[in-house]
Amino acid sequence: MSAQEIEIRVVPHLSEVGQADWDACACPETADGGAPNDPFTTYRFLSALEQSGSVGPGTGWQPQYITASVEGQVIGVAPLYAKSHSQGEYIFDHSWAHAYERAGGRYYPKLQIAVPHTPATGRRFLTRTGFEQTGLAALAQGAVQLTQNNSLSSLHVTFCTAEEAAQAEDLGLMVRMTQQFHWRNQGYNDFDDFLANLNSRKRKNLRKERAQAQGFGGTIRTFSGDELLPEHWDAFWQFYQDTGARKWGTPYLTRRFFDIAQETLRDDIALVLAERDGRWVAGALNFIGRDALYGRYWGCIEHHPCLHFELCYYQAIDIAIARGLKTVEAGAQGEHKLARGYLPTPTWSLHWMRDRGFASAVAEYLQAERDAVDQEIEILTDYGPFKHVHMEEQE
Repeated sequence: MSAQEIEIRVVPHLSEVGQADWDACACPETADGGAPNDPFTTYRFLSALEQSGSVGPGTGWQPQYITASVEGQVIGVAPLYAKSHSQGEYIFDHSWAHAYERAGGRYYPKLQIAVPHTPATGRRFLTRTGFEQTGLAALAQGAVQLTQNNSLSSLHVTFCTAEEAAQAEDLGLMVRMTQQFHWRNQGYNDFDDFLANLNSRKRKNLRKERAQAQGFGGTIRTFSGDELLPEHWDAFWQFYQDTGARKWGTPYLTRRFFDIAQETLRDDIALVLAERDGRWVAGALNFIGRDALYGRYWGCIEHHPCLHFELCYYQAIDIAIARGLKTVEAGAQGEHKLARGYLPTPTWSLHWMRDRGFASAVAEYLQAERDAVDQEIEILTDYGPFKHVHMEEQE
């Protein structure tokens, strides 16, 4: 199939693509009635961001959804945004922006293929079954052409899969490797089975932390699906606002997002809440994929020792084991996760710079950074909490 046969379009609203066409590309695996690999590129999630005003005018995330079609059939889509800043991406390019502008260039706006505010790995070039390579190539080349035609500084694709990174590199995009900390389910029967694979000192520490957290004077419960009620979101909104104000200045998601989540996303959600003296005091929001649990937000209105670790990391492990999920992705950053059984894992992004001189400098930086990340992953893994014999079995 030649590139001339593929029509590339850019539309400002997801409704102009339609849910059937979008999800046929974003989550074809749901045709069997099961869960999507991850919920973040589904129509319902991206539409919730758009409808709630979490993206769009005034947010720095202006939707420019890109589609590829053959003879009127949509074969590929991508969540593309025009960005006026680098917030809510979790793959940091602030130093690139400063260098580009010091040299007299204009870094913003730039184009970004990503799930806004969501550092979770998944497909970014979303293709209908049977069009995987053709669709990816068309979407990548179309996005690059859009960047050129509008004289924009750059195109970025964040938290794509390793397979997408390899194919897009062959198309001329630069690959960046960073890392997160993920927990891996080795077929554990329960949390104690997981603990049995840790060295004795770490095992004792985790048991001590769980006991301390669970002794906070209240109860901890997980809500999902029809168990989720509006009152739970009222409580979680308080927690989210507090965390967002401290970390980002302004929370990324609007209150309306959580109302829409109650309507359309509750089956994709596991909300862990802690209650004390008749009121909710802390919570952690997780999204459920086919094989992974994705930890997203945490917050509290009372501080209790180790409650953060319990709600965000240990409860997530419990949920993953109970549901038979293979992985827990606990979000961006945080070397403190290593001691709690979350191991360093490569993450991938793609970058294209219109200025060739700047692209050459970024390419040199990316190679040096990758060497450093490779070394860091090796060192951190060796310092992990697992018995060495268990680590050898994983390898």
